[in-house]
Amino acid sequence: MKSDRLLSTILLLQTHGQLTGRELAERLEVSERTVHRDMDALSAAGVPVFALRGSCGGWKLDEAWRTQVPGLDEAELHALLMAQPRIVGNTRLAAAAERALEKLMASLPGRLREKAASIRQRLYVDTTRWRGGSEDLSLLPLIQEAVARDRKLKIRYAKAPHKTTDADEVAVGSETVERIVDPLGLVAKGSAWYLVADGASGFRTYRVSRIEHAVVLEVTAKRPANFDLAAHWKNSTEEFRQTWPRFEAILRLQPRAAREMKMWHPVSPVSNTARDPEPGDQEWTTLRVQFDDEDQARFIILGMGSRAQVVAPESLKQRIHAELTSMLGFQNSASTKVR
Repeated sequence: MKSDRLLSTILLLQTHGQLTGRELAERLEVSERTVHRDMDALSAAGVPVFALRGSCGGWKLDEAWRTQVPGLDEAELHALLMAQPRIVGNTRLAAAAERALEKLMASLPGRLREKAASIRQRLYVDTTRWRGGSEDLSLLPLIQEAVARDRKLKIRYAKAPHKTTDADEVAVGSETVERIVDPLGLVAKGSAWYLVADGASGFRTYRVSRIEHAVVLEVTAKRPANFDLAAHWKNSTEEFRQTWPRFEAILRLQPRAAREMKMWHPVSPVSNTARDPEPGDQEWTTLRVQFDDEDQARFIILGMGSRAQVVAPESLKQRIHAELTSMLGFQNSASTKVR
């Protein structure tokens, strides 16, 4: 509805101070022409919105003017509470989030407060793994402080040993480096948190659980003009996917094995014409599966035993056959010695 969009426009300008017509159009998912019409409507309604001309221009509200934010309706409350899982892995942040929610609950009218309590009883997020603990996020509040205050960070980071040394790092151990970075934002992906930062070698992404030590420096961080955290994350993750190692195999799988494979690996269907049909073929599925490398494929396929069969490539079939022959010979030899 237009009224909702006009309110969203006001709140965006209050939050960001100044936005271009293109930025408003992208955030509101409308055309720039619609943005201009909305600005005329706001001005006619007495909202002091004005345009700044030039290369650094955009739309802006009078700094002395503020509007009252309307209360949440039931749909907005439901979306907020259901989309707000408990803060992952850190008791301090979890406690702060809980206090914020309690304040929100206390400010709600009676009917909505009862509804909110009912919604919260229907959501619980358990971030621990079945076979181990959760991410170590003990340094997350400190890193969050650096991000919020735009302060440089000095970190000691555990990285993969095969990576080369960057210009902005000092080697501490075979897998640990020290860096001074400009923190630009935090990204939560699943149960993991990542710090996006800038340094002498450009943008880097650091997994928070692998930051062993961090110090907030009383030096203002440099933030690139017009940096968009969401856009940067989407672009960098897509680039990462493009460079991710891939080994492709065509497998025939029993139904349960096929379901397991789809849970953990990218797959695409393949017709069963690659081989002569056998009894029970209609219960099997032929999939094109992507693995990190041939070793990973061999390990997983051997673990599935008779529930998986390699169709291609031939090199993988030969490795599986050689491994099974070796295992059988080893087991027969061990049985003979026991006798």
